[in-house]
Amino acid sequence: MIILGIILLVVGFVTGLGILWTIGIILAVIGAILWILGALGHAVAGRKHYW
Repeated sequence: MIILGIILLVVGFVTGLGILWTIGIILAVIGAILWILGALGHAVAGRKHYW
C-alpha cells in the first residue's frame, strides 16, 4: 500500500492531477499506520502480522 501510494504521488506530480496526488498521500499514510501497528505487535484487521 505504501508503494502504491508513492507511485500515485509521483504520477500525480508529473501529470499535474491533484486527485492522484491526494489519493497517493492517503494510501501512503494508511500504509505507514498499518505497518507501524503491525510492527508493534498489534493485530490489524484480524491478522497478527501485516505485510
